[in-house]
Amino acid sequence: MQPDNPAPYSAPAAAWPPVAVPGKPDQCEPDQCEPEHTSPVRAAEAPAPQPDPEPTAASVLLDELRARISKFVILPSPEALDAVTLWVAATHLQPAWQHAPRLAVVGPAKRCGKSRLLDVLTETVHEPMLTINTTPAAVFRSITEEPPTLLVDEADTIFGTPKQAEKNEEMRGLLNAGHQRNRYVTRVVGNDHTPHRFATFAMAALAGIGDLPDTIMDRSVVIRMRRRAEGEHVKPFRSRRDIPALHDLRDRIAAWARPLLDEAADLEPDMPVEDRAADTWEPLVIVADLAAGPWPHRARQACARMVTAEIEVEEEQPGGARILADIRRVFVAQREVDSLSTDELLHHLRQNAESPWVEWGRNGLTARDLAGMLRQFDIKPGNVRLADGTQRKGYMRNKFLDAWRRYCSTVHPVDAEPAVPTSG
Repeated sequence: MQPDNPAPYSAPAAAWPPVAVPGKPDQCEPDQCEPEHTSPVRAAEAPAPQPDPEPTAASVLLDELRARISKFVILPSPEALDAVTLWVAATHLQPAWQHAPRLAVVGPAKRCGKSRLLDVLTETVHEPMLTINTTPAAVFRSITEEPPTLLVDEADTIFGTPKQAEKNEEMRGLLNAGHQRNRYVTRVVGNDHTPHRFATFAMAALAGIGDLPDTIMDRSVVIRMRRRAEGEHVKPFRSRRDIPALHDLRDRIAAWARPLLDEAADLEPDMPVEDRAADTWEPLVIVADLAAGPWPHRARQACARMVTAEIEVEEEQPGGARILADIRRVFVAQREVDSLSTDELLHHLRQNAESPWVEWGRNGLTARDLAGMLRQFDIKPGNVRLADGTQRKGYMRNKFLDAWRRYCSTVHPVDAEPAVPTSG
């Protein structure tokens, strides 16, 4: 039976600057002091405190796996440890899933525990397949209706530079296609070159320094590792001593999970996120619901918080959503004026010492740079009428509304109707 799902968890809204009342800088408009938060993570009222659910045999099994992982590697947060635990268990039910979530284990430097985590995963996931120096052709020829779990260490040597990424484009395509069931690659085989379809669907964990390609990160549960601080200790991993215990745990998880395959395939859990994030996290949440106990709530909490964190990371990246987010902040600081000249907008963007725009290119962000970045969002400069009645080249606020709602909704809510343009 499917356990009752707790109310979806949503992280609290990030703070944003209030809109000042003209002439009263210490006050804000009453209807704008506490804005409603809008983001891809659906908001939910905080539920009344509930007693901890009774543990089940399955939830105790997941607790044991979680504790065993934490002995060998320190994850960046309790939510990340929960996510890795659920991801490992989900590999034992791969035929049930519509989507095969990737586990992106990334860190800013060496010695962050990425490879050690992969060591533990290798001994606990379903049918591990290490892909070091393995060709894409060998990988997709190894994927069957009972797919292995792909494990890729030092992924930065595959995708780290544009030249490396171009050379390994077929592997990236394989990893992207394999996120969803029924995505095949066709190759000719045999002396008569007969076309043959090969499956790509398989869960995969990738570890490397720095972020992976965006298309892979977007299909991943992202674990951002960091070096151990002074006073943080882990148990050394020794194959002869530790692998037998990990294999015993792996086999007990598989024995619990396999009889539930049909039930897992039929479940449609309540999710605290939407779109591709929901596709990626759904197998983990289903495993938590099958295990019951405290895991359904913990899974949704991890999902909501970690997805929100990745949205914020994306918004801070130069270009793309970052420029939209910073322009949103400028319009908020300027009391949501109808338009800004290009020169004024550039001036405000460069005022933020923590932004990349003052050092963008050779001379800082230029009007041409700005227009180029905004063109992909179908936002173009034009003649605008300013507050002093003059006309100059610039940008109208209402041209940004749709892009703000879609790409940087955590920065500041966009509830106002588009302003009526006063000039082309």
